[in-house]
Amino acid sequence: MTPRTITAIPRVRRGSTFVALSAAALLAASCGTGEDSPAAQGEVTPQSEQTTEQAESSEGEQFAVAELVDPEGQPRGTVEFAEVEGGTLVTARATSLPPGFHGLHIHTTGLCEPDSENPADPGERGAFLSAGGHLKGDDDEAVHPEHAGDLPPLYVSGDGTGEIVTLTDRLDRDQLLDADGSAVMIHENSDNLANIPERYAPDGPDEDTRSAGDGGSRIACGVVNEQS
Repeated sequence: MTPRTITAIPRVRRGSTFVALSAAALLAASCGTGEDSPAAQGEVTPQSEQTTEQAESSEGEQFAVAELVDPEGQPRGTVEFAEVEGGTLVTARATSLPPGFHGLHIHTTGLCEPDSENPADPGERGAFLSAGGHLKGDDDEAVHPEHAGDLPPLYVSGDGTGEIVTLTDRLDRDQLLDADGSAVMIHENSDNLANIPERYAPDGPDEDTRSAGDGGSRIACGVVNEQS
């Protein structure tokens, strides 16, 4: 009798349903000890069709991607969006960024202009201000970190690379690909998620903290485009 171990690993494929199946038949023991036994001959019993179907049950579809660039137009990674059970799977991969934690958000407008005007404050100019503020979703009164576009901070290691995979039920295809689009933003500093203890601020977080988590300057931006 030969026990087997089956492992299913879901993976997103661009523009198509993803199912990645990693199946290994693990020979751990045998009922026989002679030369004719599977253990002696190094034989592996094939997995059944039923087991394969069970392992292939995880499905999803990538529907959008954002190509990140810095204010000088240099590539800084990609962010992919896939529809999965429970919401939207966001996979961000960054390169050539400063080490440490960085705020990661979805902004309201699909414009990543390096020197642009803030649509909420026409007198202010800066990198990627054209993307507007955080995508709020259905709640116009939402404050950080309750915006639909608020994602966990991205950690970048010492070699300048970072990766995060997160599932959110606040974002969907319609929000990301609406008439004016949306953009992925990486900020200079970590996102404190507006978590300021009362011993530091008895009156609670200030307006800047409640709007963006003190993420600071915008160092990378990517317009969210529909995946064909």
